[in-house]
Amino acid sequence: MVKEQHNTTLTFEDFKTEVINDYKLAITSRECSLLGRKEVLTGKAKFGIFGDGKEVPQLAMAKAFQNGDFRSGYYRDQTFMMAIGELTPVQFFAGLYGHTDLSFDPMSAGRQMGGHFVTHSLNEDGSWKNLTQQKNSSADISPTAGQMPRLLGLAQASKIYRNVSGITNASNFSTNGNEIAWGTIGNASTSEGLFFETINAAGVLQVPMVMSVWDDEYGISVHAKHQTTKENISEILKGYQRDENSNGYEIFRVKGWDYAELIATYEKAAAIAREQHVPILIHVHELTQPQGHSTSGSHERYKDSERLAWEKEFDCLRQMRLWMIAINIASPEELDAIDAEAKKIVVEAKKEAWNNFIQPIINEQKELIGLLEKIAPSSTNKDFILKHCADLKAIKNPLKKEILIAARKSLRLVINQNGHHELAQWISNYIAITQPKFSSNLHSESPLNIHSIQKIAPTYKENASADTDGRMILRDNFDALFNKHPQVLIFGEDAGAIGDVNQGLEGMQEKYGELRVADTGIREATIVGQGIGMALRGLRPIAEIQYLDYLLYAIQIMSDDLATLQYRTVGKQKAPLIVRTRGHRLEGIWHSGSPMGMIINAVRGMHVLVPRNMTQAAGFYNALLECDEPALVIECLNGYRLKEVAPTNYGEFKTPIGVVETLKEGTDITLVSYGSTLRLVQQAANELLEVGINCEVIDIQSLLPFDLNHDIVKSLAKTNRLLVIDEDVPGGASAYILQQITEIQDGYKYLDSKPETLTAKAHRPAYGTDGDYFSKPSTEDIFEKTYSMMNESNPVKFPNLY
Repeated sequence: MVKEQHNTTLTFEDFKTEVINDYKLAITSRECSLLGRKEVLTGKAKFGIFGDGKEVPQLAMAKAFQNGDFRSGYYRDQTFMMAIGELTPVQFFAGLYGHTDLSFDPMSAGRQMGGHFVTHSLNEDGSWKNLTQQKNSSADISPTAGQMPRLLGLAQASKIYRNVSGITNASNFSTNGNEIAWGTIGNASTSEGLFFETINAAGVLQVPMVMSVWDDEYGISVHAKHQTTKENISEILKGYQRDENSNGYEIFRVKGWDYAELIATYEKAAAIAREQHVPILIHVHELTQPQGHSTSGSHERYKDSERLAWEKEFDCLRQMRLWMIAINIASPEELDAIDAEAKKIVVEAKKEAWNNFIQPIINEQKELIGLLEKIAPSSTNKDFILKHCADLKAIKNPLKKEILIAARKSLRLVINQNGHHELAQWISNYIAITQPKFSSNLHSESPLNIHSIQKIAPTYKENASADTDGRMILRDNFDALFNKHPQVLIFGEDAGAIGDVNQGLEGMQEKYGELRVADTGIREATIVGQGIGMALRGLRPIAEIQYLDYLLYAIQIMSDDLATLQYRTVGKQKAPLIVRTRGHRLEGIWHSGSPMGMIINAVRGMHVLVPRNMTQAAGFYNALLECDEPALVIECLNGYRLKEVAPTNYGEFKTPIGVVETLKEGTDITLVSYGSTLRLVQQAANELLEVGINCEVIDIQSLLPFDLNHDIVKSLAKTNRLLVIDEDVPGGASAYILQQITEIQDGYKYLDSKPETLTAKAHRPAYGTDGDYFSKPSTEDIFEKTYSMMNESNPVKFPNLY
């Protein structure tokens, strides 16, 4: 391979100023990476992962990137973010230090490690900005290939905006669907299933997506020969290449150090994707990683001398420099001056960012030291307090936790002494100010959050009877929602042509078209990803996962991406996606799942709603479409053919979120459950009445959030006994429910006996009706468990059954 490559596509007249500016930006980014590593190794920063070696292709990508476009990327895209004007060197270092002020670290206010980028889609009040007037980046996540599913949805939004008319405020989000979704990924991460699932789906959907693979031949220490068949991702994806007879991809392969060819390739790719809505794969190979994977190790440990020499020679900045000299864009001396100036700029940026970060903490340190020195003299523990004071004073670059540790340890030494109240107040104020910097915005804090939703009850015809299948109530309610909200669309396996497997969407595709009511392939992760991406661009998608058991394919995307979005952007992006599924009791291992404990622990940041019937479920959909938060709605799989009373106000009635419903009042014991099991609880409660036990039956309705009004504890104050019935495994959702009632609501104060749970067996149910009966709580189980609790309190009135 030659050491110098010349390409005269770019002329001196056309490109001199632009190329020099590009080089300045690229070398500045490189200096940030180099100095950033030093800041980690000296202890000022915790961890570093940088974009060195990828600067030149990212310049080319930035040139083709237009207002309204979206990036869904890889945590090495710092040069790109600088090139589109969304990252400065000062902000780069603020992110490295974990500055908890969004005005200094606009990427995440210290919540994510450096290298994870975002642009702000929302105004201060949580309303949308005009996304067509800015360059956009969806918020990065670390899980490899985790950015791929949302990329699909970002691209599909352009297709929807181009082809569906009447969408509310469409001009805020799209200009006739001309926007491209740009994806970036490291070559090793293309081994992930999420990459292949997304690539396939984008080819099927034919959406404007440009996927860049940054290929430096390694995944941390593992060479491409262990990652990719033929060691070449574009080679093995050749079958996706479109031709005159079939849809597919345009596939480009370009060297990552060839500035001129990179620009030409990205311009060509952008034109095709933007105009024709065709997905593109750009395999950018022969890239380097000068500092290795991250600050946690050195690449000299796993690259041989030949590879290291090649990387030095074909560093994209060195090759760009050689090319600039060769075609007389700049002399070596001019480039040396640019290099020196970039180094100076970055050093000053680092100093500014560090001062911005550390000075407020030093001020807090001095404030506490002053307070401790003030209260110590009158304390019997003076010497110990002064020791804490001296230890704190000796810390040159204090952390907030070190300040608070000193304060809290000192507080123990002044109990019932002068200064106790003042120090306690200081600590309380400090925590009140500081804790939100690490904990805010898990959920929407805008006026459109779930707390803004007021209950609207279903209305019924006079003397109406329960003669309507539950599926028909869902269907007619979805019909009303599609009419009411033109930005609403639903998609999933079998959701379109047959109207979903339980006919809750019967006739909707025929009425509203294949884009608003769409079938998908069997690919749960990217179904959810479609929803995230489209929700990020102002649409109101409902992503359907056919069965609750299958949600496990998508739980990582829901957990790492959707549920954390508001939190990791400090409320600057939102994706109010509704995930619709069905589950709970039915036959067999795979269609009877209720892994609620796993789900509610994985998706904090979303709402998890568990309606017992289809009217409740419809009310949840109506409510969610009035607010701006993501949620999972789990319909009862065995409830679609059960009869309900048909409402008359479809699309309008709203089931309140986070509110329980008392289905039966009682005085002896409180029975708490949700979903399909409630029907068994109600039957058992009726049978228990026959033996003199009057149960209060409460439907949780919503697991996340849980009983915001604390109505369950009000029931315990009356009954003094609690049984939680749950078809999840032992210690699953029942443990969470008990924690909420006994700890959060202080329900233990009212209990005359220990709270109990009745759950499914630890295994999944065997096939058939007997499998359900012997695996999950039955009416008889509920009766006997309740009876035994009453037997404990009054064995005379309720003698042993066994």
